[in-house]
Amino acid sequence: MENKNDTQELDIQQYWLPIKRRWPFLVIALLASLGIAGFAILKRKPEYEATGMLLFKSDRISSLTKAGEKIGDLESLVRGNPLETQAVIVNSQPILREVINTLGLKDKQGKLLEPELLKIKVESIVGTDVLKVSYTSENPEISASVVNQLMKSYVANNIESNRTQVVVAGEFLKKQLPVSRQELERASEAIRQFKTQYKIIQLPQEASAAIQNISQLDVELNQTQAALADVSAQEGQIASQLNFAKNKTVEITSLNQIPGVQEVLGELQKVQSKLASARARYTEEHPDISNLKNQEITLNALLQNRTEQVLGTKKIVPSNQLQVGKLRETLASQYVQLQTQRQGLENKIRALSNIRETYQQKLAILPNLEKTQGDLERKLSVAQTDYQNLITRLQEIEVAEKQTIGNAKIIQTAEIPKNRVISKITFMLAGGSIFFGLLMGIFAAYFVDVIDRSLKNIKEIETFFGYTLIGLIPKFETNIKSPPIKLIRDEISSRVVVATSPRTVIHEAYQMLQANLKFISHKKVSTIVVTSSVTGEGKSEVSANLAAIIATAGKRVLLVDADMRQPCQHHLWGLINSVGLSNVIVGHDEFSQAVQTVTSYLSVLTAGVQPPNPSALIDSEGMISLIQKFSETYDYIIFDTPPLTGIADAAVLGKMVDGVLLVARPRVVESASAKAAKSLLERSEANILGIIANAVNIKQEPDSYFYYSYPRSGHIIKDAEVSIR
Repeated sequence: MENKNDTQELDIQQYWLPIKRRWPFLVIALLASLGIAGFAILKRKPEYEATGMLLFKSDRISSLTKAGEKIGDLESLVRGNPLETQAVIVNSQPILREVINTLGLKDKQGKLLEPELLKIKVESIVGTDVLKVSYTSENPEISASVVNQLMKSYVANNIESNRTQVVVAGEFLKKQLPVSRQELERASEAIRQFKTQYKIIQLPQEASAAIQNISQLDVELNQTQAALADVSAQEGQIASQLNFAKNKTVEITSLNQIPGVQEVLGELQKVQSKLASARARYTEEHPDISNLKNQEITLNALLQNRTEQVLGTKKIVPSNQLQVGKLRETLASQYVQLQTQRQGLENKIRALSNIRETYQQKLAILPNLEKTQGDLERKLSVAQTDYQNLITRLQEIEVAEKQTIGNAKIIQTAEIPKNRVISKITFMLAGGSIFFGLLMGIFAAYFVDVIDRSLKNIKEIETFFGYTLIGLIPKFETNIKSPPIKLIRDEISSRVVVATSPRTVIHEAYQMLQANLKFISHKKVSTIVVTSSVTGEGKSEVSANLAAIIATAGKRVLLVDADMRQPCQHHLWGLINSVGLSNVIVGHDEFSQAVQTVTSYLSVLTAGVQPPNPSALIDSEGMISLIQKFSETYDYIIFDTPPLTGIADAAVLGKMVDGVLLVARPRVVESASAKAAKSLLERSEANILGIIANAVNIKQEPDSYFYYSYPRSGHIIKDAEVSIR
């Protein structure tokens, strides 16, 4: 069979809880140990510490060349790494050996000290560019001399190193200067060629002018198109009046104004008139008619010849168009002028459109030109800046070659210390005293905890009684009172947390208790006795809150105060105890007169007048009858009974009901009282439903026993004593 100890889970917190309970003993032991260590420290031989400071500037050589600046510069010292590097150099063996040789530091055998024996502390001051150099010795003069010589040696070494770097930096810059000059010339030539190629002077001004010109061209185009429409309309109207072909108007107008043409035309008209007259008198064969016909032919030929000479082409112009009236001649002249105007306006529109298209094309390429020009100008600016910077740095290098420069300087020399310092041994004594004090304090806490016979936590209570833990109520005190639920009276005590302050941690604890009651037995448990081992464990408060939480679930609950020696329920609920359980048992009053309604689901029967022998009333047939009567009306009946130690009321009543709930409070009930209470319950053969751990200090319990770590609303869980029974 497997050993029980092997199957139990090791609870580490059980070793911590006694210390939490007995912390004053731990404090006393710790203070005593510290006092002894303090006395020993005062007897030690004093040591003196001298301190000096070095200020670090940025790496001058790196800033002059800009070469490797991100690797070796000291400009970002607050980041720590560069300054820590210098701290290592300050404390390096070559520097330490120089200090030893200069000061002639020797050991007890008269030999020069080895560098590793010279324990110098070099540390950076956070947020600054300063190194603090410290050395501790029993001789204050030696401690100051070592620090000062160390700083001098480091500064001298740093200056010599910088001199070498300056020469190298100058050679580097001289090689870079021609390269930078060539880059500057290439950038200047590129922007010059760009401006020459695209005929650019100032791109922004040219873009603005192009936009303005396009706007003016649009206005002029609109005006010209309007004029063209007007001229075209006039031309069409005159053409319809002349009834000439549009392409013959100029020809006809010209022929009407030529005298030679008009003379021949006049002669032709006269011959034609004579021919018409002769035909009226003669036949066609008459010589006069023949003669006139020949003259007509001759004049027509002459007219055609002169017309061709005027027009320059062989065109046949009807004779009726060679002579027009003065009005038609004027209209024809106007028509010719309108044709000329129209052609001029059309040519102007084409010219304006071409100009506008040119500007539009230029505007389209301007963004690309601006981008290209901007890139070229930036390259030129960078090249100019680089070239100028190189010249400036080269000049600075030439000046630095003639100077003694360094990255560090002494800002505080070490003075001979007057006050002693705390050594490592002192710290060890102090640390050891703390450790020894804690060890003795822990031993004292465990010793006192062992001799204490009270049940200190939930685990001890559960182990001692051997009953199931079905409820855990944390210790608390109220600081804000929430609105009461339903119809609860204003006089109710704030200790009835379930009723006065819902939605709190304590409220949830009682809800868990109510839920556990449903699963602890195979049959329904409706009549319950609530008791405790001794006075002060809070059984009355638990009874009231349990009754209230069950009532909020819609169950009819009767809370009976069966502690007729020291009744409490009427105080908790703000009721009058003139009539109660004792009066009903002896038959002086009816139950309906004695019971008091708190809500529609919760009623309270107070203890009533204190009888001379309460145990006799409890152990009576009248009590059994009352329980049966109560069960017919209510779903749950909860009895608040006296403690078990020295009084048998709870044990007697527990035999009459469905079960007993035992309230136990850590560090209140002692093992002797708990043993007597357990023995009494076992002899009564009552049905023990389980244990309710009340007023539990969550800081002194393992986490596995408590899950309500934080308050939620209206209440704060604290380590506060409460005056409850």
